Amino acid sequence: MTSFDIRRIGGRIGAQILGVDLSEDLDDRLVGELNTALLAHKALFFRDQTLDDSGQLRFAARFGELTTAHPTVPSVEGQPHILPVDGEEGVRANRWHTDVTFVRTPPKASTLRALVVPPYGGNTLIANTAAAYTDLPGPLREFADRLWAVHTNDHDYAEPRNRAAAERRAVFTSRRWRTAHPVVRVHPESGERGLFIGGFAQHLLGFGADESRDLLRVLQSYVTRPENTVRWAWAPGDLVLFDNRITQHYAPDDYGDLPRRLHRVTVAGDVPVGADGGRSRVLEGDEAAHYTPAAVA
Repeated sequence: MTSFDIRRIGGRIGAQILGVDLSEDLDDRLVGELNTALLAHKALFFRDQTLDDSGQLRFAARFGELTTAHPTVPSVEGQPHILPVDGEEGVRANRWHTDVTFVRTPPKASTLRALVVPPYGGNTLIANTAAAYTDLPGPLREFADRLWAVHTNDHDYAEPRNRAAAERRAVFTSRRWRTAHPVVRVHPESGERGLFIGGFAQHLLGFGADESRDLLRVLQSYVTRPENTVRWAWAPGDLVLFDNRITQHYAPDDYGDLPRRLHRVTVAGDVPVGADGGRSRVLEGDEAAHYTPAAVA
């Protein structure tokens, strides 16, 4: 039994949490129950919350030490841990990805809070990469267990379509990282295996460009199967908490020139570990200590 109600949204991912006011001080037992629910459902959704920036920061910090907003993109003014997610046309992140996988220690979890949402469109889709791994045919799972992918921020997940997008890309890539991660990551808490790829994974170690593209496309197709995803229609005040270690997410560009603004706060993660026990390693760049607490090698 939990001290709140859980309403499942999707068959394989996603649950709405009822009966929790995130603006209150949450005790350790409640936070532990929420963490257990997060491990089970991968993404938790909270409606009708009254959080401000400080409240979102306080809630996210109950799950671990926070990162700064982003390795290169500026934060909300005066809030170094909050990333503004603005739906400006031409710079929208409408590509499946896991947050900040181009560094060695990507975030453990992400929180998104809705400030301004369009009257239609502007949803967020989240995918369960553990279910995707389970769906793979046995020989493909065994093959994927041995693969490593190079993730980089030099290929932005929002392709420049105008001057604003080009300027954003210049900021996004102002410092460059290339990191080798296992294609199959073992979750440090649940022990589940999930496909750790997405938009920043650009090629596979030991394979050429064409082979890498084809293999990643096949693996990614399992992640984005409809049965492995959940879709959330935002309302102002909503907060979503998702496990960045075993999900991907996507924001469809389907709301024209209407405004959409979210605030993102991320919880610092650890070094991904593959099925063979191998740990992620930096190929270019540094440990991004200005962004996330450095993990012990």
